[in-house]
Amino acid sequence: MRIKNLMTLMVALLMTGCATARFPLKTVDQVDLKRYMGPWYVIACIPTFIETKAYNGVEEYRQLSDGSIDTVFTFNQGGFDGPKKRYNPRGFVVDKINNSTWGMQFIWPFKAEYLITYLSPDYGQTIISRNKRDYFWIQARTPQIPETDYQHLLKMLADQGYDITKVRKVPQRWIDKGIYDKAQ
Repeated sequence: MRIKNLMTLMVALLMTGCATARFPLKTVDQVDLKRYMGPWYVIACIPTFIETKAYNGVEEYRQLSDGSIDTVFTFNQGGFDGPKKRYNPRGFVVDKINNSTWGMQFIWPFKAEYLITYLSPDYGQTIISRNKRDYFWIQARTPQIPETDYQHLLKMLADQGYDITKVRKVPQRWIDKGIYDKAQ
């Protein structure tokens, strides 16, 4: 009987360890899409395969007349002087009540989850997350943010269940002192 109890305990512990509970992420209460549009510097992320060597990453949003979001993601590959890369996914606001849940479509018909889980009151910093906890993006209206802000945002991500040891800070260096030049 003792071995049976020990086996039951081991199976229960093993199942508990394998079933790490993943709570659904909470998005922000409200996003004013008009204020959210425009350029955002990518400060840090768990990078997708296209972002592993990105420098000067900027994501820009523009709402189209049909309500979708034209998205332009640009960066230099491999260094500040590296070749310019440009991706143009289309965003779709899924939750029209608070505007903080989007689908992002790189290839038709697939849409990736895009959750705005943090947005500073001044619309100066944001976190984009995913329930899978595989990717996230810390973005800001400026190419750098104070270290205290950065650490606070990382703590928020850790509290969301992210492994922040996978974080890559995206190098940003702008000759024009952080004013994004759309002609770049």
